[in-house]
Amino acid sequence: MEHVQRPARPRRHRFTAVGGLVALLAAPGAAVAQDPSADTSTAGRGDSALRTPWGAPDLGGVWDFRTLTPLERPAVLGEKAVLTPEEAAAFRTQILESRNADRRDGGAARDVERAYNDFWWDYGDSLTEDLRTSLIVDPPNGRIPPRVAGIDEADDARREARRRPVRERVVFGSPAHGPEDLGLSERCMLGFNAGPPMLPSAYNNNIRILQTREHVVILNEMIHDARIVALGDRPHLPDGIRQWLGDSRGHWEGDTLVVESTNFTAKTGSFYTVVRAYGSGATLRLVERFTRAGDDRLRYEFTIDDPATFTRPITGMIPMQRSDAPLFEYACHEGNYGMTNLLAGARVQERRSGNAERGGAGAATAR
Repeated sequence: MEHVQRPARPRRHRFTAVGGLVALLAAPGAAVAQDPSADTSTAGRGDSALRTPWGAPDLGGVWDFRTLTPLERPAVLGEKAVLTPEEAAAFRTQILESRNADRRDGGAARDVERAYNDFWWDYGDSLTEDLRTSLIVDPPNGRIPPRVAGIDEADDARREARRRPVRERVVFGSPAHGPEDLGLSERCMLGFNAGPPMLPSAYNNNIRILQTREHVVILNEMIHDARIVALGDRPHLPDGIRQWLGDSRGHWEGDTLVVESTNFTAKTGSFYTVVRAYGSGATLRLVERFTRAGDDRLRYEFTIDDPATFTRPITGMIPMQRSDAPLFEYACHEGNYGMTNLLAGARVQERRSGNAERGGAGAATAR
């Protein structure tokens, strides 16, 4: 893939925030802090400076949603909803020191690969202002609820069918006979942090919002997706029409923009590439809320209601901060060279593993 990153962004380094949080707070004596539900923002106060010329709340601009706060609360923290300031400071220091470590393990090839990849990481360098231990606020334990019975087996069967298409099921050994055998993120169709719902990830954690009286456009830097949300009481598309990003409709509840999305394709699912919980997608109803929380703050909330996948709805809250940096096109598979190389690489793997004859039926796909 080819990735275009904003030149003004500082260099970022990969680090697993959940692991660091567990290591820091698993020790005995970690304090239990209060519930983070109190809202001290300026949302809903009717500040005229934060409104469009036609009087709607002004959500326009570029918003950055990087954060060190993990999606799920580590199980070891139990009911602990927020960190103390001292715990948060120690956690942040630990992460930043780990990012800057000069690692040389894994051999020369791994060292070169790590150095290249580290250039692009842009995870952020702070927790949410309320020091929550998870971005998920409901269920109250801050964790993704159990999935419905049988959904894991259905996912496994669907993935197996995708890996071995009907025309190739008698052939064994090839990881990718054609583009349809690869994941949606590898094909640059969906994935990473673009959502919906939008969730912080490794880089390109930015959106741009544009408004008119009748529409709102949500432009993601990742995958360069643009959702055009019609405002008002327009009906959703007929049930038989399904889309990768769903069908979005918006309305105002006070100073909050509420966006409801339905009509997702069954090829996608809730939390698609984030927690590998694919589900059906077909039953997903996603509600997102955007609220100005000050001159340079935007509060983003989402609720996933997918009864065919999860045993209860999931709500998350992510703060966004205004950014002066422009968005750049995410040149994913530009000219489709990336897909050609992925399939050509699969043929090389076949030859190296001695499976060239058994997997050779798919070799023509790479040409």
